[in-house]
Parts: sequence; structure tokens; C-alpha cells
Amino acid sequence: MIQKMKKIVIVAPSERKASLLDGVRDLGLVHVSEMAAPDSALSAELNDLNRVRTVLQEAQKAQKAAAKKNKGKVSADVAEDSKPVMLDGAFFTTLHKSLLSKIDERSSLSDSLTKLKVAMDNIAKWGDFDPSEVNKLKDAGFELSFYLIDAKLMQTLPDDARYFKLKEIEKKKCTIAVLGEPLGQEFASSRFNLPEKGVSQLRHELDKATMRIAEIDADFASSVKYISSYDRQILKVTDSIMYNSVKEGASEEEGLTLIQGFIPEADMGTFKDAAKAGCWAYAVDDPSDDDPVPTKVTYNKVTRMMKPVFDMLGTVPGYREYDISTWFMMFFALFFAMIIGDAAYGMIFLAVAVLLNVKLKKVNNIVLLLYVMSIATVIWGALTGTWFGAQGALKIPFLKKLVIPSISNYPELFGVSSKTAQNTVMKFCFSIGAVQLSLACLMNVVRKWKERCLAFVADFAWLAMILSIYELALMLVIGESINVSLVFGIVAVGFVLVLLFGGQEKGKSFAAGLKAGLGGAFTTFLDTISCFGNVMSYIRLFAVGMASLAISQSFNGMASPMLKGFALPAGILVLVIGHGLNLIMGLLSVVVHGVRLNLLEFSGQLGMEWAGIPYEPFKKNV
Repeated sequence: MIQKMKKIVIVAPSERKASLLDGVRDLGLVHVSEMAAPDSALSAELNDLNRVRTVLQEAQKAQKAAAKKNKGKVSADVAEDSKPVMLDGAFFTTLHKSLLSKIDERSSLSDSLTKLKVAMDNIAKWGDFDPSEVNKLKDAGFELSFYLIDAKLMQTLPDDARYFKLKEIEKKKCTIAVLGEPLGQEFASSRFNLPEKGVSQLRHELDKATMRIAEIDADFASSVKYISSYDRQILKVTDSIMYNSVKEGASEEEGLTLIQGFIPEADMGTFKDAAKAGCWAYAVDDPSDDDPVPTKVTYNKVTRMMKPVFDMLGTVPGYREYDISTWFMMFFALFFAMIIGDAAYGMIFLAVAVLLNVKLKKVNNIVLLLYVMSIATVIWGALTGTWFGAQGALKIPFLKKLVIPSISNYPELFGVSSKTAQNTVMKFCFSIGAVQLSLACLMNVVRKWKERCLAFVADFAWLAMILSIYELALMLVIGESINVSLVFGIVAVGFVLVLLFGGQEKGKSFAAGLKAGLGGAFTTFLDTISCFGNVMSYIRLFAVGMASLAISQSFNGMASPMLKGFALPAGILVLVIGHGLNLIMGLLSVVVHGVRLNLLEFSGQLGMEWAGIPYEPFKKNV
């Protein structure tokens, strides 16, 4: 449910600006609409804090991985260092500066290591030498030039060339040192420029840098216990950024400070009490159509399981749009079940949900969502007779009795033709699409009827067109007999009604609405074509489900000959890898297709843009 908001302006004398800001922040209910840009210094500080915290998190992951590798056994020192320690004030500042400098030092050392390794690779074929010794020879009058030269080319060097062979380092190539005049361009294969440091010196520097990196990493590991301190400090700086933005963004007029924003209507009683206690003046009004009203969605015990999905997608409905949490959950569960399509996969998800439930010792939103999705998948898979894509599973009488023959993936076991079963499932997919899109039209009709807006007629027209296009889809895909003239007649009448009433708005004259509707005739034409595509789009539920079944059957076929004798382990490995990959691809398909049908087709028919502003009240995090 999207909570109703009130627009509010809070006023206090400018000399009491600080107390006003503190009071509003302590109240924690006002979403401030006018804020200055974040302070650059505070933003930089927050960025540095997050940098260090990320490094400490990586060190913590490494510790956990090591503990897991050692079967949970860790030394007493490591266990002691892992205990959270809360630092604040000067102690934290000193720690933070030290860790931040070490991050920069480690980055610099890593770059140096890369350069040292490249330098060593370039000169390693020349052997270990000290360039300073060669320079001493040069100072004594012995000019040396070094070359990598083809062995055959050495035979053509002039007789007066003074050189000596160092060693062969590549096939048919060797290194030479030429005394005196360098070789001419016609002889030099590849001249070696003397580096500043030899291999031993470079190795020494490399070892030194490696040891220093290890020391720094050890410091990071011993600082893991301060992650909670960083969490607290990050929240503090975030609070400071928000406070500063609200402070600088507050209007100043004739000795008064004004804070403008929005507050949930349900919290107005609490606000009034705070305003009375703080001696604030305020003005309250309903938001206008042009106001950037934030959206506060409240979830009930059923729909709260969809919150993790919306958070992951980053979707927020607009303030004047619909809260479709309930419908989203119902259809998403069905889409999930049809796309995964296998009861055995559903049992795996159910086992994961139980394990998470036991581990967390509670049923949070994610666990609850996993329970619902897995149970829906088990039900759909049982109804279609799909258990790891194996037809042999239906030899079990109990599992066979659960199957609805007309939608079974193995209809021949029930005396039903494959074509009939596939057509039934495809018709079911189109029916889901027609129901969901029709629901969107009816929701629009109810809303606009309550608003006394004539545009509800256009939504009735869209409803009629969707049902007609549904019939057309059945004819084109599965060959059902329909009255084509009637279908196109309804679509034509619906198109005209959308032109006449689609532009009507509350408070606008019929003539102005008609003008707007006719002006968008081409867009309406494209939307009508798109409506056909939206209904057809639901066939993806059938297609993806069949693809998943085909992959399961393919891996079963590959593994079947190996499930006996010495090849048994290999056969089991093929099954585990194959079905594992199929599960992963199924989850990706749910995101791509299951979410899409809700966020594009259904939401598009509702007219939702998901461009809402999340409700973020001005409050203290610490």
C-alpha cells in the first residue's frame, strides 16, 4: 500500500535554526525536498571510509575461507583478533589514517611488483649480472655493446669485429658482447640496452616489496575486528552529509528558516506534538500534481516477501501509481514455477529454504519468498509430471496420479497426443497474459471511475481489444477457430474509442481531451500493435519451460549409458553438472522473463513508469 503524503513547510526564527534542524532530525519523519549538494569534503571522507571497510571485508572473507579450509579450526590469536572492537574519537582517527596510508602504499607496491617482474623477464635471458661492473669497464675504456643475434648471422660478421659469445638463449640465437664500435644496422638483430639494475638487485627489491605487502595484509587481517567501528563511522558521516545538505538547502526569508518536504499523513499527529514542543510554525497541504512526492510503500505479512525483489531491482512506484505487490507476487510465483518447471528442482529450492530457516533461526522475507517459489514449482512440476526431466519417475504410481494429462510433458503415457498437450499449455500461457493484462485494464477503469475521469472508457476499450487479440493469438498459434471479422471489428471500435476518450483528464473539457486523443493517433496505433505483442509475449513461459526440459533430458541421455559399472561416478558427475547448469540458467530466465512480464507488460498496461522517489526521511542513523 502506498501511504498518502502531506506537503509541509516548517518555520522557525533563523536564530533557532540549529534547534529546528535537530528537532526535525530527531523526529525522523520529514522527507526534505529542498537540499543542497553534498559537501565535497564529507563525501571524500565517506569514500575513504568505504575504501578501508571494503579492504577489511576482503580480509575477513580470506579469514573465513582459511577457517573453512582448515575445517573451522583457527588459532587462539586469530579468534581473539576477530572479536569486534568499537573505537571512536582520536583512537579511530589514528587507526583510519594508518589503514588508509597502507592501502595507498599497498597499491603502489603492487604496481612496483608488476614493473619489477616485467623488468626481470626482459633481462633474465642475459643472466645475472651487475650493470655497475659493465659501467666500470666502460670508464676504463672498454666499450661493450650487447646483442641477441641469429647464429647464422654471426658467421657473416666482419673479421675485425671484436666480440665474444655469451650463451645460446633461444633456438638458433645467442647473445654476444661486442667490444668497441657497435655493429651496423645490417648485422644487429636486437640490441640490448643495459638496464640500471641486474636480476639479483631486481629480485631483492621484489622480495622486499612482497614482504612489505604481506606485512600490510597481516595488518589488515588484524584490523578486521574494527569493521563495526567503520560501520558506525560511515553512518555518522552519512548523517553529517544529510544534516549539512538540509542545513544549506533550507530557505531563509525575513529572519525565518523554512524547511520544506513531505510527511506521511498517518504520522501527522506525531508531527503536531513535536511542532508544539519545539514551537515550530507549519503549513500543511495536499501535494499538487507537479510536486516531487516521495513514495512510502507499506507491506503486509504476505506482500513483504516481495520487498527483497523490488530492492534488488531498484524499482519504486510513483506516488500516484499502483502498489502491485500482491499481484506481482501471485503472478511471479506462477511464472517462476512454469519457467523452472521441474518438481525435483523445486524440492532442491525447498531444501535450501529449510536450511536457511534453520541457520538463521527465523523466517525472513527471502526465506519466505523461497518457500513460496519452491512450493509453487513443486506443484507445477508434479502437475506436468516433471522430475529431473526423467520419464521414468512416472513409473511411481503416486507421482503419476498427480499429473494432469492434458498439460503433461509425457502425454503419451496418458493416451494424449503431444500436440494436444503442447497446445493446452500454450493456451494456458496466453490465458495468463489475457488475465493479467485485463486485470490492469480493470484496475485503471476502477481508478478513473472513482476520479470521475472519462478516460475509463478508453480502458474498457483496451480490455475489449486485449480479449479479442487473445482470440487472434489462439487462432494463429494453435489453430483455434474464431470469427475473424468480429475480432477485427472489436479492435477497430476499440481503437476509435481510445482516440475519443484516451486523452480525457479530470478538469479538462471533452473537446480538449478529444484534441489530445486525436493528436496521439499514431501513438495509439503503435500501442495497438504493441498490445498484440504483449499478449504473444506470454508464450515465453511455454518456450523457456520446454527448453529447460529439453536440457534436462539431454543430460539424462548423456549420463544414462554411464550409470553402471566403472563409469558410474562419471555418469553421476554428468547429471550433477548438467542439472546444476540447468538450474542456474532457469534462475537467470526467471529474472529475464518472469520479472519482465510483471514490470513491462503488466506495468505498461497499467501506465506505470516505476519512476518513484523513495521516501527517505531526515533522521539520525546513529
